Amino acid sequence: MLRFAPSPTGDMHIGNLRVAIINYIIAMQKKSHFGVRIEDTDKERNIEGKDGEILQILEKFSLPYNQLFYQSKNLHMHQNLAIKLVQEEKAFLCTCTPDELEADRQKAKDDAKAYRYSGKCSKKTPQEIADIRNSNIPFVIRIHKPKESIEFEDLIKGRLSFAPNEVDSFVILRANGTPTYNFACACDDMLTNIEIVIRGEDHISNTPKQIHIKNLLGYEQEVRYAHLPIILNNENKKMSKRDDASSVKWLLEQGFLPDAIINYLLLLGNKTPSEIFTLPEAIEWFDLNNISKSPARFDMDKLRFINREHFKRMDDKKFSTLFGFSDAQLGKLCKLYLEEASTLSELEPKIKAIFSPKDFSGQWGESMKILAQTIADAPFFETFDDFKSYIANATKLKGKELFKPLRILLTGAEHGPELSDIYPYLKSYLLEVIS
Repeated sequence: MLRFAPSPTGDMHIGNLRVAIINYIIAMQKKSHFGVRIEDTDKERNIEGKDGEILQILEKFSLPYNQLFYQSKNLHMHQNLAIKLVQEEKAFLCTCTPDELEADRQKAKDDAKAYRYSGKCSKKTPQEIADIRNSNIPFVIRIHKPKESIEFEDLIKGRLSFAPNEVDSFVILRANGTPTYNFACACDDMLTNIEIVIRGEDHISNTPKQIHIKNLLGYEQEVRYAHLPIILNNENKKMSKRDDASSVKWLLEQGFLPDAIINYLLLLGNKTPSEIFTLPEAIEWFDLNNISKSPARFDMDKLRFINREHFKRMDDKKFSTLFGFSDAQLGKLCKLYLEEASTLSELEPKIKAIFSPKDFSGQWGESMKILAQTIADAPFFETFDDFKSYIANATKLKGKELFKPLRILLTGAEHGPELSDIYPYLKSYLLEVIS
C-alpha cells in the first residue's frame, strides 16, 4: 500500500497535494491500495474541520482512497511498542528537564556545534528505571542512537547516508504519553505495510530516524523512499503559508480547475510526453525517475495557461454547466472569452454580464433602447452579416454609433470578442440578452 499522511493543522499546501497525487498514481500503476492517514497526534496544533477539508479536496481532485484512519487511534499501539524497546534496552527513560536540555543547546550554540543529546540518561540501571516509573518524576522515552551509519537509496535523490550522530538519541514518546512524529509515522507505516514512502524533501532528515525505529522493532519488509523537491515561490524561497498560491483551497476559490492543478503539479521538475494531460493519462506514463533532484519554481502564468487549455478541451455542454447552463452552444460562447480570461472567477462576471439586465442610463443608453426594440421586432437571422444589415437599416445607426451600443446591449461590456464571433452562439437567446 501507498499512503498520503496529512496533518489537520491548516489549509492543504500544494506540495502536499502533489505528494497525494503521486502516491495515488504509483498505487494505481502497481495495482496496489492508496490509503489516507490523518496524522492528528499533535492535539494542540490540530484545527477542527481541517481533516474533513482534506478529504473533500481529495474527492474534488478524484483521488479515491481504499483506507482511511486517524493516527491517534493507534495511541496504545505506539505506547506498547515504545515500552517494548525500553524492555529490550533499545530505548531508555530520560528525566532531563527542559532547562537542562536548553542549557545543553545553548552550550552547543556557543561552541558553534550542532546540538546532540548528551546521553546522560542512557545508562540508567533497571532499578533506577523502576524507581522513575513508580514515582511522579516526568520522563520521556528516547531511542538509543544507531551504532552505524544509516543508508538508503532514494528513488529521486540517489544514495543517502547519515552518521549515528545525525540520527541521535531522539525522543519517541513524550512526557504526556503521546508519540513523536517520527515514532508514530514509522510504527504506522509498519502496521499498514507501506511499500514506498513518497513525500517532500523536507522529510529527508526524518527518514533515517524512521528506518532506525523499524530496524530496532525488527521490521524486515523492504521499504523504498522518494523525496520530492520543494516548490519555490517567485523569490526562489520555499513556498509558505504567506504565499496565497501555496493553498489548494485558495487556488480552487480563484477558479482553477482540479484537472489543471494536477497537470501543473505533475509538470513541475518533471519530464512528460506532453504539456497538457489528465490524471488518467499521467497514470499511463508517470515515472519517478523523471523527477528532477532540484527544486521547481511555481509559475502562476504557467498555471493560468494550463487552466485555459483544460477549459478549451472541456466538452462544450459540460463547460456551459459551470455557468449554470446546459447548452453546448453557450459552452462555445463561453470559450470565446478564454482569450481574455484564464479562470472560472474571471470568466463568470463576463458571462453573467451577457445575461444580466442591461443599464440604459449611460452614454449609449438611448441608442441601446432603440436597438433593443428593433431586435425585439426583428425576424430571426442565421448570419451576423444579415442581422447587422437589418439593424443598421432599421435604426439608421452606423459605425461607432451602431457597434458601441450594440456590443454593450449584447454583452454588457464595452470590450470583448468580436460580435461576429459571438452572434452564432447567442442568436437563439437575443430576447433574453437585450432585456
